[in-house]
Amino acid sequence: MSNRITIFWLVAPGFMLFLFMVCFPIIMSAYYGTTNWTGIGAYEFVGLENYQKILFHDSVFWRSLLNALLLLAATLLIQHPIALLFSIFVMHAGKLEKWFRAIFFIPAVISIVVTSKMWVSVFHPNFGMLNKLLEGVGLSTWKQDWLGDSNIAIWCIIVVVMWQGFGYALLLYYAGLQGIPKDLYEAAELDGAGRVKLYTRVIIPLLSPMVRVAVVIAVTACLKQMETVFLMTNGGPANTTQFIGNYLYKTAFSSSLYGYGNAISVVFVIICLIITVAMNKAFKKDVGEF
Repeated sequence: MSNRITIFWLVAPGFMLFLFMVCFPIIMSAYYGTTNWTGIGAYEFVGLENYQKILFHDSVFWRSLLNALLLLAATLLIQHPIALLFSIFVMHAGKLEKWFRAIFFIPAVISIVVTSKMWVSVFHPNFGMLNKLLEGVGLSTWKQDWLGDSNIAIWCIIVVVMWQGFGYALLLYYAGLQGIPKDLYEAAELDGAGRVKLYTRVIIPLLSPMVRVAVVIAVTACLKQMETVFLMTNGGPANTTQFIGNYLYKTAFSSSLYGYGNAISVVFVIICLIITVAMNKAFKKDVGEF
């Protein structure tokens, strides 16, 4: 009995903090999402009108979610395989290992504000380095208003976000590779396994726990993406580069639709919970099979 009381008092502070810092804001957002409050003054209760509008009539919200999924697909299918290959390259770089590790991690340690503004300058239609480079190699017809074209801007954002996060992905895989015992490399080589078979049959399967961690981090980063978008395009042109975090901010604080912004946040939380449950089930199944 005394142990139960001790456990209660040990758990209670953390549980109260969780209720106050996590559950209470979500409940309040759900409530404000049922109003037409502008953030100042009185408000009117509108029921589920905001939620219905988000789910069935808000094309910008669904475009924002689609952009997050596009970024996630590009991250998992392009950034992570390249990061894995480069982490293997760095591990075998000998005396240059530390240099390559530092070089590849540089974009991750520079402020997002700095890197975003740098890329805005690179993509500038008149003075940007990219158009100047194309002109210099005789490809003037390829010159574009990269961030002003609704068909191209989202891909520019995806490239920049992947470039910024490349160092983190590489470091995760590099740390995973370092954690694999060297004896396994030697044993596989003694058994006659070539370099390709060594990595595809031994190393990468052993790296699967780190792959799961990298995927979870990628999903989280893509869903909550905002800073780069806000600094480079603010969702434009015509909301084609909009992401949910930026759309929520603009709706609540720039358009003074605080109630509607809260409804967006609640729907977004529900989507995140669904994705979390799906990932947990997928990874649990994967662990069992492994």
